Amino acid sequence: MKTQPMRKTWWILSVLCFVVAVMLPEVSYAQIDAAALARAQRDRQLGGGMGGNQGFGSDMYGNNTTGMEGEEGMEGEAADSTERKKRERKPLESYYFSDTVRALNNWKWSIDRDYNRVDIQPLDTVLADWRIDYVFYRKGVGDMALGGLGQSSQAVNWFDRRQDRDFTFARSYDAYTTRLDNVPFYNGKKPFTNLMYLESGQKRYREEHFEIVHSQNISPSTSANVNYKSRGTMGLYDWQRTKNHALSVAFAHTGKRYSVHAAYMHNKITARENGGVVGEWAIADTTFEMPSGVPMRLASSKAENTNRNNGFFIKQSIAIPLQRVTEYDFSLADLSAIHIGHQLEYNTWSKVYTDQRGTYTNERGQYNNDGSYSPTTHEYYTDWFISPETTRDSISERLLSNRLFIQAQPWDRNGVVGTIDGGVGLDLHTYSYLRLSDYATGKVTKDKRTSWYVYGAVSGKIKRYVDWGADAKYYPSGYRGGDLYLGANITLRAYIREHPLILSGRFRQELRSPGYWHQNLFSNHYAWFNSFDKESETRFEVNFSVPDIALEVGAWQGIMGDMIYYGPDSRVAQHSGTVSLTSLYARKDFRIGGFHLDHRALVQITSNESVLPVPTLSAFLSYYYEFWVVRDVLRVQVGFDGRFNTAYYAPSYNPALSAFYNQREVKIGNYPYLDVFVSAKRKRMRILLKLQHLNQDLFGNGEYFQVAHYPLNPRMFKFGISWSFYD
Repeated sequence: MKTQPMRKTWWILSVLCFVVAVMLPEVSYAQIDAAALARAQRDRQLGGGMGGNQGFGSDMYGNNTTGMEGEEGMEGEAADSTERKKRERKPLESYYFSDTVRALNNWKWSIDRDYNRVDIQPLDTVLADWRIDYVFYRKGVGDMALGGLGQSSQAVNWFDRRQDRDFTFARSYDAYTTRLDNVPFYNGKKPFTNLMYLESGQKRYREEHFEIVHSQNISPSTSANVNYKSRGTMGLYDWQRTKNHALSVAFAHTGKRYSVHAAYMHNKITARENGGVVGEWAIADTTFEMPSGVPMRLASSKAENTNRNNGFFIKQSIAIPLQRVTEYDFSLADLSAIHIGHQLEYNTWSKVYTDQRGTYTNERGQYNNDGSYSPTTHEYYTDWFISPETTRDSISERLLSNRLFIQAQPWDRNGVVGTIDGGVGLDLHTYSYLRLSDYATGKVTKDKRTSWYVYGAVSGKIKRYVDWGADAKYYPSGYRGGDLYLGANITLRAYIREHPLILSGRFRQELRSPGYWHQNLFSNHYAWFNSFDKESETRFEVNFSVPDIALEVGAWQGIMGDMIYYGPDSRVAQHSGTVSLTSLYARKDFRIGGFHLDHRALVQITSNESVLPVPTLSAFLSYYYEFWVVRDVLRVQVGFDGRFNTAYYAPSYNPALSAFYNQREVKIGNYPYLDVFVSAKRKRMRILLKLQHLNQDLFGNGEYFQVAHYPLNPRMFKFGISWSFYD
């Protein structure tokens, strides 16, 4: 039994514990800006809570402390050194992110392949472009596509096409694949999950788009995420089924001194290849009961492509401050420092193409003198080098890349000379395919190449008005020896009543080796062993934008020497001479009350249409009305989108090579492609109802092609839903 003094002591201790528990601030998970943190720390040490201090009313983590003058450590009282305090969780202190970014609830970024930098991006949870469900239509005026979801596409704007030489067979799937430079990393105060599903058409011919993203912060500086996308079509046309899977599992730690980004990537693409229609007449002036009845050139050959990719990378760096780091220095962004890092990448791609010998009949293959047509029979491929009846071409490519880099921060990261970068890299390439001699030995020849290079860059800014940078990369010897890349950029900003006007310019000069598969290939239908010269490219770009009024204009000028391309016979060729391309782009979105009139237009002028064919004019228009149905709860858009390009000899597509080639048989274009839609957002959920290709058989010339011989989808209804969760 407790004595009276013991009871009194126990009661006093209980009351004191209760008071301390109530009055101690809860450690917040939020990340606050560096200035506020420094002020809070300084105010606490100087006896925070004094009348003139700006930090009064909040602790170092932004928690409200008003009325807590009696807490230990305040009013000059000494804290009890024997008291056990809860360990405080460190906020996000990385030099990658500015105070503005840290203030966001959730954001994502991707890493730079060469340098110790990141590209910050907003989460795609808004209503703005939700109606544009095909990912290859999102940028500028969009891509030219084979027709169905998951199928090959390439940018209409030539300057938006990727020019690297690694596994060029997968380049036509760039809109879908996960790669080192587009793997997303996330940070947020709460877990983030997004589910997306869109479908269209009958079950037998359905297009489906499914995505799931989940991101979880382990600490303010450490996060992990899983990102999976499945997109494809069962095929409205004969032998068109395509399935595209992309997965990334990523981890990031962005600490004050140490950072690491790591990810596993997987891509799988299976595509039945129908080779396009037997003739444009089958779309333009003939009506079939179902699209599946339209005759296709490779349908009887059962052609199919399977692409697989597995990759992994890890990029890490450690910062070494060059001056003393005090408790007031929230991050190293404002200090002199050196960052030393390493990047390891392993990537393997494989492609298997199969078919069987078959023919197709063009009912209008020959035009007679009496105005009638006679049918003609054809084979898609003219050569069968290995087997006269069936094809199974297997190709693979492997890359093991190591890079060591250093980044100097002479003064601070936002200084006139903010960062100076340098690095050295070693790439080990392995190329595998069956050569003619391999059929005698029964072994696949592996061609191993080694390339090494040095690279560097310098960048800086002058307050908020000027950003500038320059970079260089050079391969001294070995595979790709002599390749050179030079670049420079500058961005100027002016402000009218805090509304920015942005003028930017870029310059690129490249001398690059031909791709391995452009010089070496032996397959059932195509074989070549070329010795091409290096390609050269000089590119100038100027862009002016006023974000607050949705205005953007841009211009590109490119001069390409010894350009490599796929000719009319689908074989690789090199143009001896130069080709120039001039492009002008304009975007202006008008808003009149709730009405939105969005315009994007691209003009391209080429000096040689046989080598570099582009449409003279391409446009995307979107007119819609946006309004609140229930204020701050349900917002709706109702309107239509339209796409158009002038007629030209558009590229066609070769299934065996998974490549676009320059055909000179038929011009396509001058056809408007219209969609009508209703899209809505209710709190965290987005909904889409769309009638795609509204104008089929109503108006237009009936030739709805973007790629020669490959018709776009006919009219169909779409439904989609996207739901985000933040807990």
